Amino acid sequence: MSRELITSWNDYQAAIDRLLAMASQKICIYDEDLTQLRLDSENRQNALKRLLHGGRNETLQIAVRNAVPLSRQNPLLVGLLTTYSHLAAAQQTPPQLAHLRDSMLLIDGKHALIRFEQDQPRSKLLIDEAEELRPYLLRFGEIWSEGGEPVRNTALGL
Repeated sequence: MSRELITSWNDYQAAIDRLLAMASQKICIYDEDLTQLRLDSENRQNALKRLLHGGRNETLQIAVRNAVPLSRQNPLLVGLLTTYSHLAAAQQTPPQLAHLRDSMLLIDGKHALIRFEQDQPRSKLLIDEAEELRPYLLRFGEIWSEGGEPVRNTALGL
């Protein structure tokens, strides 16, 4: 059990790698646009693929407030979402949630990286803190259940 305050972007990036390496069951992400998470990098793609290869239902859930950067700047991640559509999903949250400014990376229901403000690296890293994670998991569930527009790899129309 540990808690750590993250105050720099370098430490934030290191915490993401640390958490993704620990993932064995489920990843839930809530973020502005995934830009700071850099999920298209090779190491992070490998971590996601490893998780999805052995995954179960709803292994990867991503909720973003702005899906344009995801669709345009993360082709590898969108490809994973397509390939593993039975295990992974991404959606753009509805407009009524646009005022939210935080970010959550939740791993296996017991690890997390919580960024308090989308434009700042200041975050809380939680390792083996299932009790402290419970409100964040509930909040993610509420955000996810609000629905929104699914992120797809294919263009609609002719």
